[in-house]
Amino acid sequence: MIKKLLIANRGEIAVRIIRACRELGIATVAVYSRADRDALHVRLADEAVCIGEAPARESYLKMERILCATVASGSDAVHPGFGFLSENSKFANLCQRCNITFVGPGGDIIDRMGDKSAARNTMMAAGVPVVPGTTEPVFDAEFGKQLADSFGYPVIIKASAGGGGKGMRIVREPGEFIRMFETASQEARNAFGDDSMYIEKYIEHARHIEFQILADNYGNVVHLGERDCSVQRRHQKMIEESPSAAMDEKLRREMGKVAVRAAKAADYHNAGTIEFILDRDKNYYFIEMNTRIQVEHGVTELVTGLDLIKEQLRLAAGEKLGIRQEDILLRGHALECRINAECPERGFLPSPGKIGTLHLPGGNGVRIDTALYAGYTMPAMYDSLAAKVMTLGRDRGEAIAKMKGVLAELEISGIETNREFQRRLLSEPEFAAGTVDTGFVEEVLAREA
Repeated sequence: MIKKLLIANRGEIAVRIIRACRELGIATVAVYSRADRDALHVRLADEAVCIGEAPARESYLKMERILCATVASGSDAVHPGFGFLSENSKFANLCQRCNITFVGPGGDIIDRMGDKSAARNTMMAAGVPVVPGTTEPVFDAEFGKQLADSFGYPVIIKASAGGGGKGMRIVREPGEFIRMFETASQEARNAFGDDSMYIEKYIEHARHIEFQILADNYGNVVHLGERDCSVQRRHQKMIEESPSAAMDEKLRREMGKVAVRAAKAADYHNAGTIEFILDRDKNYYFIEMNTRIQVEHGVTELVTGLDLIKEQLRLAAGEKLGIRQEDILLRGHALECRINAECPERGFLPSPGKIGTLHLPGGNGVRIDTALYAGYTMPAMYDSLAAKVMTLGRDRGEAIAKMKGVLAELEISGIETNREFQRRLLSEPEFAAGTVDTGFVEEVLAREA
C-alpha cells in the first residue's frame, strides 16, 4: 500500500482525500498557494508545502514544483483530485518517470480519452453507440460548417481538450455556425491551449447520465450504477442523484454493460466515469470519459456503501478489485446539491469572502463535504464551490424531503450562495416528477425573468 501521499489539489476534495488516507494509515502532504495558507486541507494534512503565488498557473498547475515537493517530502504517490492537473497526461507521465505512483490512469489513456475525437473513435471501434459527429479534430470554421450541414441542426461544438462547459456552443441555425465556432475555438485556446474542435448532432431534451466505473491493472472492471447530472446551468452541474428517475433495471443493466465495455476498450484502470446522453425514447449515446474522480462521487458512495477514494488508492497500489459486479447493489436514493459562492440574482456572479456564521446540518442520511470553517476567507481566484450537500433516503421522495430540510437549516454567512436557488429548483414540479432534462435550469430562469 502507499505509505505517503501528496495531494496535488485544494478545497473539499483535498480534505476528502486526507480523511480517507487517515483511515488507511497513509501519511499525507498538502500543497498550497500563498492564498491558501490558512486553508483547511493545510491544517489537516500531516505536512504542508507552499508551492507558489495565488494564481493557479503559479502554484497548483506548476508540475515541477509539485514533483519537487513530492520528492522532498518523501511521498511515494500523488493524488491529483479533480480539476487542475488531474487529466494532464504530461503530469501523469512525469510522475511515472520519477517513480512516483499517480493515482489515476496512465498518460497514454488520459490522452486517448481526453481527446474527444480519439475517444469517439475508440468507442465506435468497440461498438459503443455515439452521437453522429466528426471523427477527427476540426480547425477550420468553413469546413466545420459543411460537416454541421450534413449532420443537420442543431449541432453542438465542443473543444477536443475541453471540460466544464468551456469551448462549447449549441448552434441551431446555419447562419450562426461560423461566429459560434470561432468564439468557441478562441475560448478553448485560452482555457486549454488547444483550439481543436469537434462537432456532433445535438440531442434535444436529453438527460445526462454517467456511469461510475472501477478498473484494476488485471482487466477487471465493474460499474457502480449511474448518476443523473441533468440539472445543470451552462453545462455546469448543479444537482446530481443516484439512481436516475429515468432508468429502469433493464436499461441500467444494458448501459452498465456498455460502460464496462467502454472502459475495457480504453484499457482503463483506476476510477473513471463513462458519460452518456439519454433521449426521450431511451436511446443512449456515449459523449465522453472522465479519467479522474468526479465532484459528485459522493452520491455513488452513499448508495453503494463504497469509499471511492480508498478504492482509487488500492488500485493505484496495484491491488486487484476486491468486488465483483454481482456484489454491487444500489440501496436507497442519494441526492447532491452543489452550494456555490455566487449570487443568482446578479447573473450567478462569484461571491467569495470571509465566512462568518457557519452551521452545517447533520442527522440520519446527511453528508456535507466542505473545506469551509468560521473565519476562513474564501479566495476569489479559485472555483466557487463552497459545499456539497448530500442526502440519502429510502426512496427519491425521502431524499428530496431531507434535502429541502437540510438546505433550510444550512447557514453560511459572509458570502452569497445559491442555496435559495437550489431550494427553488427542488420545488419545481418537473424536478419532483423526475422528468427534467439538461434544459431545465435555463427554462426555470426564463420563467423567472
